Amino acid sequence: MKILKFYIFAFILLTSQIFYAQIEFMTKVSKNKLAVNQRFRVEFSVNMQGADNFKPPSFANFKVVGGPSSSVNQSWINGKASYSQSYIYIVEPKQVGEFTVGAASIEYKDEIIKSNPVKITVTTAIEIPKDPNNPEYIAQQNIHLVAEVSNSNPYLNEAITVVYKMYVSHDVSITSNWREIDTPKYADFWSQNIDAKGNYKIYDGKFNGEDYRYVILRTTVLYPQKTGELNIEPLTLDIPIDVPGSRRDLFGRRLTTRVNKTISAGNRTIDVKPLPIEGKPDNFTGAVGNFNFSVTTNKNTLDANESLELSTKVTGNGNLKLFQLPTAKLPSSLEVYEPVRSDQVRTVRTGMTGSVTETYIVVPQFKGVYPIRPINFSYFDPKTETYKSISSEEIIINVENGPVTVQQVETTEDQGRNQTDLASQEQFRYIKLKAELEPIAQSSFFKTTLFWSLLSGPILLIPLFIIGGKKRKQRLADVEGNKLRKANKLARKYLSEAKKNMSSQVVFYDALERALHNYLKAKLNIETSDFAKEKISSLLIEQGVDSSKVEEFVELLKSCEFARYTPTSDVTIQKDYNKAVEVISAIDKQMR
Repeated sequence: MKILKFYIFAFILLTSQIFYAQIEFMTKVSKNKLAVNQRFRVEFSVNMQGADNFKPPSFANFKVVGGPSSSVNQSWINGKASYSQSYIYIVEPKQVGEFTVGAASIEYKDEIIKSNPVKITVTTAIEIPKDPNNPEYIAQQNIHLVAEVSNSNPYLNEAITVVYKMYVSHDVSITSNWREIDTPKYADFWSQNIDAKGNYKIYDGKFNGEDYRYVILRTTVLYPQKTGELNIEPLTLDIPIDVPGSRRDLFGRRLTTRVNKTISAGNRTIDVKPLPIEGKPDNFTGAVGNFNFSVTTNKNTLDANESLELSTKVTGNGNLKLFQLPTAKLPSSLEVYEPVRSDQVRTVRTGMTGSVTETYIVVPQFKGVYPIRPINFSYFDPKTETYKSISSEEIIINVENGPVTVQQVETTEDQGRNQTDLASQEQFRYIKLKAELEPIAQSSFFKTTLFWSLLSGPILLIPLFIIGGKKRKQRLADVEGNKLRKANKLARKYLSEAKKNMSSQVVFYDALERALHNYLKAKLNIETSDFAKEKISSLLIEQGVDSSKVEEFVELLKSCEFARYTPTSDVTIQKDYNKAVEVISAIDKQMR
């Protein structure tokens, strides 16, 4: 048995050695030493068919300017087959030093095979011969990528525009199959690209005094978020260029050679100025540009518990998405909800334009007249280099019907008291018009009509107490009737406010929804955050409520939500109220 195990182990070891001897996965480079401004070729080749899932190295400290391209070579020589599959990259170093092209990996028969790493020595840049017939030199001299900055010394949060133009001379031609190698990150800027989306228009222009054609590749709008010197990273492209050569075809036309050229727009630096301290308003929130400001309401006259919309709106050109609108401060008797922000902003070549709106929902609680004081908005205008402030008009909210506050009642009483004091000061003394005098001689209470009434009253009430006791026993014995009466009383208690406001659709359904929520809080001991319809359904069913009644209760909640946005007739309001009374009564009767 031991001999058999030895032979099996030896066979496995032998076959594994044969396997690894058969497959070769190698890294080959065109040169091991080059200048920082030169390129070299990296080839990863495997000699076994069936190897796949190739993964290249990270190429740290190198930039891939071409590839990957692949090739397969299979041949028969003297009856012996050979196979080779290659993955080829064209790379160039990023800096001077000694670096390593890492190992690539490939999968063969469920095994991961890695290639050998290769060391590369990179020296300082060398001068490339200016051969007028060299396609690389011709391409370099006839195509240029330029980044034009609209303002190199802007204020903080002032819009600037970077236009990327590619100039091409009439001596060479290119296609639209270029590839971005490095894309600017625009650190410390708010940025928005305006791409041509492939619809490039060709313009005629000048570059270094010579006639060129150019296309606008991209326009980027930037808003600097820091002061001081900020760097705009370059856009780098790899472009296939058709360069005419010295040879000609049968018809006398010059033959072209295609070369790949890497061009860059170069780094651009701008100096961002801080906003001036002098004249800066206390309510300034960072708005830079040219704006208008307004405050409006959708109604000025309403009743208590009705809602109105108060909108603060900024329109114009500038950093509309990058500042906060001023907060509306309203009287404490007005219930105000958190504002909803709405941006209608588009970005064009000159920057952001459009409007920003914040809408408040305001619900007055009491009758009265409420002034909304003017709201101030301040911004910095970079054209005039000054701060400007805009103040809204005062808005008066008139609440015609509703409860009166305690303060208003006290004010009315104080006014009446002041009028009485004024009258007493104008006369010698205050004359009491209604005297409350009592006679000096008091009559005897004994044997009066009141005396005999109080004496005989309890005796006459005995039969009434007996009859009332019998009625009470009968009522207590009626268990089902008691439950029904108790449930109806509870339902009408919760729905009393909704019944008072049946003439107003919005107020009625708000009150109805609060009544349903308050009923659930009281019966199920849950919080407002648990008012999900699925949660309510499961809790009511656990309490023994019939599923049909649970569905009716949930439908009532949905009706309250829909009624806020859709008109409803008086008949529907009455129907929903009666249905609410019936459902609450039925649920209270069925709950354990």
